[in-house]
Amino acid sequence: MTQDPHGYALLDSGGGAKLERFGAVTLARPCAQAVWQPQRPTLWKQADATFDREGGNRWHGRARLPQEWVIAVDGTRFRLSGTDFGHLGIFPEQRAQWAWIRERVAAARRPLRVLNLFAYSGGSTLAAARAGAEVCHLDASKGMVQWARANASLNGLDAHPIRWIVDDAHTFLGREIRRGRRYDGIILDPPTYGRGAKGETYKIERDLTETLRLCRALLSDTPAFMLLSAHTPGHTPVVLGNVLTQALRGLGGTIASGEMLLTGAEEAFPLPSGAYARWQA
Repeated sequence: MTQDPHGYALLDSGGGAKLERFGAVTLARPCAQAVWQPQRPTLWKQADATFDREGGNRWHGRARLPQEWVIAVDGTRFRLSGTDFGHLGIFPEQRAQWAWIRERVAAARRPLRVLNLFAYSGGSTLAAARAGAEVCHLDASKGMVQWARANASLNGLDAHPIRWIVDDAHTFLGREIRRGRRYDGIILDPPTYGRGAKGETYKIERDLTETLRLCRALLSDTPAFMLLSAHTPGHTPVVLGNVLTQALRGLGGTIASGEMLLTGAEEAFPLPSGAYARWQA
């Protein structure tokens, strides 16, 4: 497995694509938001591989990529691998949210129990655990939960109290409510469309308000934070802020929302990549 400490950087974007560096590997992948022209067109020739969705998902130059490699982002290590869908096992636009999670856990000055839903490869789980929280990590994909566990091992968190759950989100939330289990912090990044562990379907426009209702019922008597993010077109910062405000009405605290951005090289335009809304006590 190739290891590189140099982390992540957005190098350029434009023409419906983004050029990114992940450690020693440079990749070009589609990005519908990048409607401008590239700032540094000659730089794109340095891409080790490209991915496109013309006529189906396709890598070009995939043989030049390591089968797996490791990068460090803000002190957290991630195992990466080029998947058939063009994903790598990390969403670096979440970097600011991971920092915020660490800040919220540290600021509580007490042990926190945190739930991470739709948790993918575990970036938010690692952020909360590194700051000292007990974490429950849930994803409907067994493979992604295994990937997240490998990331936890990379960061020396094998012995840390992390529950690894493969389940449908609503099924699990209902069961936790009936058990009387409560959480001081909840993180969720629901998909536009997804399938549960037993074939259940999830559609964000249909199911998000119910997800948030269940999450509200799972908050402890002294909750610290909730973080909602999404990559669904139309689910803007205002939309996410509104649904979170409605779901948490009566709790007090403050809610902030904004765009998640890919950033890196000084010459590269910040690239919007989803939205977030977050509540803190």
